[in-house]
Amino acid sequence: MQKLIIIAIDGPAASGKSSVAKYLADKLGYLYVDTGAMYRAITYYALENNIVENEEAVIEASKKIDLKLDYKNGLTSVFINGEDVTEKIRTHEVNAKVSDISRIKDVRAQLVKLQREFGKNNNLIVEGRDTTTVVFPNADLKIFLTADAKERAKRRHLEFKNKGTDISLDEVEKSILNRDTIDSSRKVSPLTKAEDAIEIDTTDLTIEQEIEKIVSKVNELTK
Repeated sequence: MQKLIIIAIDGPAASGKSSVAKYLADKLGYLYVDTGAMYRAITYYALENNIVENEEAVIEASKKIDLKLDYKNGLTSVFINGEDVTEKIRTHEVNAKVSDISRIKDVRAQLVKLQREFGKNNNLIVEGRDTTTVVFPNADLKIFLTADAKERAKRRHLEFKNKGTDISLDEVEKSILNRDTIDSSRKVSPLTKAEDAIEIDTTDLTIEQEIEKIVSKVNELTK
């Protein structure tokens, strides 16, 4: 039986994790898991049910709601209790609260359990903060993507603009810097680069250049 390969991609907000992971999954034919979308889904549910400030209620929700990811043709669809919330989890409101929700220890434990299930029967591309250090510390290949904060803000601002969200570039940059602070300083699974992760600065790279670098590493694994 051929060994299953797990590639984990980590890094700060808007460093290009999702774009790179999707490209890789399509190119290699691996299952793609967007862990960030899972935390966004819990955050969206908490906002919708006015429990975002009630930690116990959020923990309870993370245990009870039926959360599913479906990846087809380059797109990840996210479902909560059967409802497609794919677009709803990408709002500025969710962005502003997702770091607060994702630092709750019991929420992380619940979702990490779910994320590891995906790796049992599939070649996997998994991305999100702490995938290389906590979720899959024994991943076959660990990538840590970085980029200048201003460049990351431009990317996220363009996403909002394309979705018709009216928000200034300055606001987006402040939000990203705030998320960096929260994610890197939280007590539970902080954002940090694994010692054996390969760091790639994406500030001046195209997606194609990033993919080329990573695929060459994958080819070394599968020789």
